[in-house]
Amino acid sequence: MSIDLTPEQLQIKDSIGRLCEKFDDSYWLARDTDGRFPEEFCRAIADEGWMGIAMPEEYGGSGLGISDAAVMVQAITESGAANAGFAAIAIGIFGLNPVVVFGTDEQKQRWLPPIIKREDIACFAVTEPNTGLDTTRLKTRAIRDGDHYYYQGRKNLDFHCLAIE
Repeated sequence: MSIDLTPEQLQIKDSIGRLCEKFDDSYWLARDTDGRFPEEFCRAIADEGWMGIAMPEEYGGSGLGISDAAVMVQAITESGAANAGFAAIAIGIFGLNPVVVFGTDEQKQRWLPPIIKREDIACFAVTEPNTGLDTTRLKTRAIRDGDHYYYQGRKNLDFHCLAIE
C-alpha cells in the first residue's frame, strides 16, 4: 500500500535526508563496532530542531504531528542509520506524546524544552525481574490513592545514562 505524502512531508523527508548525509554508512558501522552512542547524530537532530517535530510551538517544538514525525524517522532509517538512528531519538519524540497530550502546563514546561534542545534526555524503564522486555508479563502496577499514585511491584534499574555536558 502506498501512502501519498503531503508537500510538507516531502520537504521533511528531503531535509532529513540531507542532514543524514553527514552520518554515512561508515559512521554507523563505527558506532556498531565501537559501541558508542551516536550522540553526534542526536545533537545534529536537536540542533536543527527535529527533536521537537511533534511538540507544541509554545514549548520550543515545531507544532507538527506524529505522522510528520513518522515521516522523519522513516527518512532516518532509510538513510543507512536503520534502527540505530531511530532508536537513538525515538523516546524523545514518540515517548513524550503522552506528556504533550495529557500533561499539565507545568509538566510540559518542565520536560519538553530541555528534551527538545537535548539538554536532557527522555528515558523509560520497562524491564522487571523475571520478565525482561516481555511486557505481557509485567507485574508492576500504578495504583491511585486520592490525588496520588504509588506503584506496587519491582523494576530493574540497572542501566547506564548518557551524560550531556
